[in-house]
Amino acid sequence: MPRNDGTRLGVQGDGESPPVQNTNSPLNFVMPTEFVELPTRGKFYPAKHPLHGEETIEIKYMTAKETDILSSKELLKRGTAIDRMLESIIVNKEIKATDLFVGDKNALVVASRINGFGHLYDSQLTCPNCSATNENEFDLKEVKIKEAPEDIKFSENGTFYITLPKTEVVVECRLMTGENEKSLSKKAEKKRKLKLPDASLTDQYKMIIVSLNGVTERSTVEEFVDIMPASDATHLRREYEKARPDVDMSYAHECDSCNATSVVSIPFSANFFWPD
Repeated sequence: MPRNDGTRLGVQGDGESPPVQNTNSPLNFVMPTEFVELPTRGKFYPAKHPLHGEETIEIKYMTAKETDILSSKELLKRGTAIDRMLESIIVNKEIKATDLFVGDKNALVVASRINGFGHLYDSQLTCPNCSATNENEFDLKEVKIKEAPEDIKFSENGTFYITLPKTEVVVECRLMTGENEKSLSKKAEKKRKLKLPDASLTDQYKMIIVSLNGVTERSTVEEFVDIMPASDATHLRREYEKARPDVDMSYAHECDSCNATSVVSIPFSANFFWPD
């Protein structure tokens, strides 16, 4: 939804009369913006968050400034280029990219790619059937939003509840933010370097669980996760994924080599923001 309401790139005068503008200036234009639908519909944010209850977020179109951010070697090395780019285009500067839930962040990434470089995206896919590499052109305008089920029970803090079938424990969960994902990734990398066993699933459970039957002590949560029955862990993972809003990047792929059709995920490859 492009917005051209005359409120962008304006300068206010100090007196009662409006400032005189040079209509021939190349800078005398309204910076276009658009409203992007949030997969969370604002339901998962706590009451004090600027996106609480908001179904959309306003962003401006990408400019040369944002392409410079995306190509910054230092930001790419630190893994913060995407976050810095998003914070540059988000109109409400109270909103930080690291505080966005993953699904909402993904929606902004797709929207910014479309308004910056167009909706057609060329990338390679590996056939899951024969492992052949195929060139594909994806239409990003066909990406749909996966919303949360309507029967989810929310708390005032935007958390939600899942009852485990075996232990009958009521688990209060929160969605993962981009910052949470980075934290889990760093923890996994640290364990890998120390040659410790992989515990990515249990670490994620400990991250998303807020309380158990109302008990919020972290030691209790972490101990429960370590001894949780496998059937409860599987149920928790499935229900969490069912509740988690996101953009649906699935794509029906027909292999050029073996003609097999399979559903794959549109890849975020290196040229996502740098099309040929």
